[in-house]
Amino acid sequence: MYFFDKNESFYERTMLIVDSQEKRSYTYREIYTLQEQILSTAPSGSLLFLLCRNHPDCIAVYLGCLRMRLVPLLLDEQVHPDDLSRLESSYGPNLIFLPIERTVEFPEAILLWQDDGFALMQLRAEGPSMHPDLALLLTTSGSTGSPKLVRLSRRNLQSNAASIASYLEISQSDRPVTTLPMEYTYGLSVLNSHLLAGAAILATERSFVEREFWDFFRRENGSSLAGVPYSYEILRRLHFSSMELPSLRVMTQAGGRLSPSLQEYFGKLAEERNLRFYIMYGQTEATARMSYLPWSMCLAKKGSIGISIPGGRFELWDEENQLIPEAGREGQLVYWGENVSLGYAETALDLTRGDEHQGCLLTGDLARRDTDGFYYITGRLKRFLKIAGKRLSLDNLEQLLARKWPLWEFACAGTDEAVRIYVAKTEKSQETADAISWFLSDHTNLSTACFQVSFIASIPRTAAGKIKYGSLPQ
Repeated sequence: MYFFDKNESFYERTMLIVDSQEKRSYTYREIYTLQEQILSTAPSGSLLFLLCRNHPDCIAVYLGCLRMRLVPLLLDEQVHPDDLSRLESSYGPNLIFLPIERTVEFPEAILLWQDDGFALMQLRAEGPSMHPDLALLLTTSGSTGSPKLVRLSRRNLQSNAASIASYLEISQSDRPVTTLPMEYTYGLSVLNSHLLAGAAILATERSFVEREFWDFFRRENGSSLAGVPYSYEILRRLHFSSMELPSLRVMTQAGGRLSPSLQEYFGKLAEERNLRFYIMYGQTEATARMSYLPWSMCLAKKGSIGISIPGGRFELWDEENQLIPEAGREGQLVYWGENVSLGYAETALDLTRGDEHQGCLLTGDLARRDTDGFYYITGRLKRFLKIAGKRLSLDNLEQLLARKWPLWEFACAGTDEAVRIYVAKTEKSQETADAISWFLSDHTNLSTACFQVSFIASIPRTAAGKIKYGSLPQ
């Protein structure tokens, strides 16, 4: 039985508790019923664009599509109209589920269902042909403007949900809160793994910086928080250590490298409060998760992504794609597991393709393994520059800067002529710029002229908190 199937033993259990004035909750049975109400006229085999937010209607449609054999593409409800139009032209969906206020963008569409907030519309009589194993489409790297999608199967979704539920020890008594968008693979994995266990989800659109978020979390006895590195930066600024959260048991982090200072801060806090703090690693191409650092090793293995999830395994390959058996040597991180996606799609024709990855994912990340079998990401294959004959990892430069100035945010980009360092700091200072250039010069043995420092109001990020390098000023 899949996590999205009707499970009679869960019927009367609470699935969703909604942060609203009505304080509405939904049982598993009520969500199954809502699925059928919304999708009763939707033909099996349809391609449905689902513009998401953490709302019962959206969650019901997502789960209903999986159960009724429709294929949803999950998109941010605020996806730009031009980006949505490009995706619609590229893939030709026959259905779209979207906020009521956006129905005007499709004047020729036929209304199939609506309530106060959302509508289901038919865009064309038939959708594209699709492979029978295709279950879900997600955008890559949070980029809704790109037509490149990741193709996922039911087996991918189920195996990853089961692995996550296993190592996080998720049970029916857990109550995670929706701190991440459901169209983001990490946020979606929180939903999937907890529904597999029959847990209740606390659904809110609020953020950490709103007092009402914490009021809701306390009132409904929230048990776990999930966040990307930027989320944990915010929590530290909010003096998270002084908050009273008696029901909190678990905190998880993924979506990028956590700085050493944040790992130490939250690792020590977890020890003091008897919490389990997990650092994890994953990619959309692996459905969500590939590794986790056991909570008991958080402070002992700083900077590590841990070990592979249950049912998966890692290898390191050299530049000739040969296995690296020894510890301590850097190579490309390669993952094997049932959660590895079917492949990519860039046009509707690609939706007919089968399993092109065959359970093997070349992550594009460089890593090393220590003598205890724990893995450490050292950089990206494509995030390198070669300046004056010296190979530089932009990721390593960002980490160096973050350790030196932990209260500032940095982003590094550039060409083989010079590194561009962006600093999120409203006060521009030549003295600060010089200090940064000299610091990097000392660490790289390159001239200070190789480093160009720019001050910007904020580092552009995706909804998942990852840096949008393409949006940095040139």
